[in-house]
Amino acid sequence: MKTIITFLFSLLAIFTFAKERTITGVVTNNGQPLPGVNIVVKGSTNGTTTDFDGNYSIKAETGNVLVFSYIGMKTKEIKITNQSVYNVVLESDHSTLEEIVVTEYDQEMIKSNVAVAYGRKKEQNIVLRGIVSEPTNESYAEIQENEFQQPKYKPLSTFSIDVDKASYSNMRRMINTGIKIPKDAIKTEELINYFNYSYTQPKGDVPFSIQTELNYAPWNKEHQLVKIGIQGKKIPLDNVPASNLVFLLDVSGSMHSRNKLPLLKSAFKLLVNQLRPQDRVSIVVYAGAAGMVLEPTSGKNKNKIMEALNKLEAGGSTAGGAGLELAYKIAEEHFIKRGNNRIILATDGDFNVGASSDKAMEELIEEKRKSGVYLTCLGFGMGNYKDSKLETLADKGNGNHAYIDSMQEAQRVLGTEFGGTIYTIAKDVKIQVEFNPAKVKAYRLIGYENRLLNDEDFKDDTKDAGELGSGHNVTALYEIIPSGIESNYLKDIDSLKYSSVKNDTHFSDELLTVKFRYKNPDGNKSKELVHSVKTTLKAPSVDFSFTAAVAAWAMYLRESEYLNGMKKENIIELAQKSKGKDDDGYRAEFIRLMKSYNYHPEGTESS
Repeated sequence: MKTIITFLFSLLAIFTFAKERTITGVVTNNGQPLPGVNIVVKGSTNGTTTDFDGNYSIKAETGNVLVFSYIGMKTKEIKITNQSVYNVVLESDHSTLEEIVVTEYDQEMIKSNVAVAYGRKKEQNIVLRGIVSEPTNESYAEIQENEFQQPKYKPLSTFSIDVDKASYSNMRRMINTGIKIPKDAIKTEELINYFNYSYTQPKGDVPFSIQTELNYAPWNKEHQLVKIGIQGKKIPLDNVPASNLVFLLDVSGSMHSRNKLPLLKSAFKLLVNQLRPQDRVSIVVYAGAAGMVLEPTSGKNKNKIMEALNKLEAGGSTAGGAGLELAYKIAEEHFIKRGNNRIILATDGDFNVGASSDKAMEELIEEKRKSGVYLTCLGFGMGNYKDSKLETLADKGNGNHAYIDSMQEAQRVLGTEFGGTIYTIAKDVKIQVEFNPAKVKAYRLIGYENRLLNDEDFKDDTKDAGELGSGHNVTALYEIIPSGIESNYLKDIDSLKYSSVKNDTHFSDELLTVKFRYKNPDGNKSKELVHSVKTTLKAPSVDFSFTAAVAAWAMYLRESEYLNGMKKENIIELAQKSKGKDDDGYRAEFIRLMKSYNYHPEGTESS
């Protein structure tokens, strides 16, 4: 009897330890916490990354093996026993760390920062090249910051929405690796739109709700700030139409780094886990040439899709144009009527064989989008990342653009926000704002410089604009100089000879009117919504103040003249006071990133 009881207790202990539980810990190198370390349960797609303080949390069972990997560090495996806390120390791997190429902004400071980031001694061999806008060979489209406009000469402001968030995760990567951020790498709207806000879900058949708010601009108390928020309807994944997905994966030699193809494969496994039997996946790869490595496969055959991903290896040149041609061909051949037909491109954007220029890519995608196939672009890696090309592809391909800097971001884009990433609820969404010249002396749109439209494009249904995914929210900010306020930002304009502006007194309580146009995902005719903003100022919400802090940080990084002398510590203080509810920790991470960024705008003191 005693033997039987002992056996039963042993079984109970085994089952208890085998039960999935939360494993936590801190990952460090040379006593310093490591942010962005990839952690996966070996042989599965269950993964996470460390936060800015090196902390991690992951579900695992006794007997599972956790794999810890990080650029420039030796990969480490830890077997789970009966503990719940595993603090891990990673060692520098001098043999695998690729050449770090930096600019001549401040060589000693850069060497120090990179040394800390990679756990090396300061004397490590770092190659320093000439002054360029970005370390190594990355490219970003030039951004000319929006200026103030006067409504008596230009009463309308028109632009396309932008749900992309790539600029934020790319900024995080640069801060975490000690790189000075180029001004053009910062798209203000993509930093603002990275965060979720407390917008209400839409009601009825309209795919999005609208909310606005007005208060003072924190960087200039004589100016006002208008926040325009759009919340897309969240569609349960069970109700999303069947998907015809083509994974278009770059396996060229430039994708060899750990934060490129290996991270790409782990990220796409997260997506595969969410597929349903009615969904189909094809895989096209390209290097020196393009080819299909997985024919259309049902989402119920996850192992088959995973095996195809596991076999991918990097090598060769980069025939991106040929890859896109083949991916569209396969997507069109297996097109699902009234379904979700989409190509998901994953690359560093460095095309170098065949059609490769931004212009050539733009022309190709503009022609292909007529097929009804959408294009999502996921950027990976650093050193030769081509942000401008991927933004162009996603913009012209009726899709969105994200930058995957870690498994944490992969989990967000392809996990938490999976529906918004792959399923569009409204396309060609345009915004046009008319300002009341009786109340507004001047205005400027903060961000969206690459999304501006001509005023006549607003009602022109042939003009392409941005797409809104399931559950996505979009925020736009206007800085306003009220009537009667003098400003050095405004230049004199001669009075008009043949026309004059006469204020309409019927709308004395209105500051502006916002119009929205959108099409259904399979529609060709747009619908319009109208929303007016009154002149009444109310106490700012937490979201309003936090959004303003993010905008101010983007202006700080872009060395904007409109920041009006606001200091880094003031921006951080504003973000801390307005952090609000932060279940996922992204707002706290943002504050830590600001505090740790060591570079400062030209002509200012570091704070």
